[in-house]
Amino acid sequence: MSHSKIREDKTCLNCRHVVEQKFCPNCGQENSDSRKTFHHLFIHFFEDLTHYENAFWKTIKNLLFKPSNLTKEYLSGKRLSYLAPVRLYIFISFITFLLIALFPSNIGEELTKNDKEITSNFEKAVKEEKKSWDEKSYLKAKTLDKSYFQLKSMKEIDSIQKYGKESEKLNATSYWFYEKATHVTEKYTKKEIIVKFIEAFFHNLPKILFIIMPFFAFFLWLFHNKKRWYYFDHGIFTLHYFSFLLLIFLIMFIIDRLIGLFGEDSPMSYISGLTTFAGSIWMCYYFYPAHHRFYGESRIVSFVKSFLLFIINSLFIIFLLTLYVLYTFINLH
Repeated sequence: MSHSKIREDKTCLNCRHVVEQKFCPNCGQENSDSRKTFHHLFIHFFEDLTHYENAFWKTIKNLLFKPSNLTKEYLSGKRLSYLAPVRLYIFISFITFLLIALFPSNIGEELTKNDKEITSNFEKAVKEEKKSWDEKSYLKAKTLDKSYFQLKSMKEIDSIQKYGKESEKLNATSYWFYEKATHVTEKYTKKEIIVKFIEAFFHNLPKILFIIMPFFAFFLWLFHNKKRWYYFDHGIFTLHYFSFLLLIFLIMFIIDRLIGLFGEDSPMSYISGLTTFAGSIWMCYYFYPAHHRFYGESRIVSFVKSFLLFIINSLFIIFLLTLYVLYTFINLH
């Protein structure tokens, strides 16, 4: 607690409200001298940091190991002891995507390595059979190996559109998509498309999550008593649940990157695998106890609702991701 000297003037410096005691009843600001010594600033910083750390670690502990406890505590009015739901989600999101940006995936290197292995195996097979192949067959086989989407050229498509049968012609929408796909596959290799898609996905993941969360809360609202539960309640539950998912992902990501420093063949790699497995199981199971404890329904009813909500939200997420894939693919440049 602060030990600053209280001002004799009873007018709040922030809102001009009359302050009868230590803190303004209107805005909450302490009625102390605004000019502080360096010693006071140091003590004040230490107090705030200690309070934040206590609240932070208490919040993280409850979030990871006590499903729905944070939501129940927040809605019951016990809010100063924990981080606010929005602040918690923003904080975890910031750390997660900051670390992803600082330690990007090595998917490009892995694909290059795989491509080299595939090419090497292909070349060996060709050498073994080269005696029975002519040069034209060899080049044809190599071309087929690289044509990963098997798309016709726009020249062929335009020819079909002009002279082909009606059953073979594309409608305006299909033609537009085909033209975009052909342009992308002619401009980029398979590896480049995958790398660009993954980069775009992680860059836009916060937007995707923000789009999903209000719908997630809406589905919760549909499945529960409208008089007992407000949409706000479901929104707080959703914020805490998504914060948990991000936090588990962050923990698995950090462990994977740290153990990756020892090399792929290190015995430590088994720890990363076990952590990923345990984290994935906990992520899948967590929603059921959180739902059961928060909404107070029987285990059977809660299980059925959790299962249905999982299916509905999974289908909705797949739908959004499909739209995102199409959007990313079409807008590659």
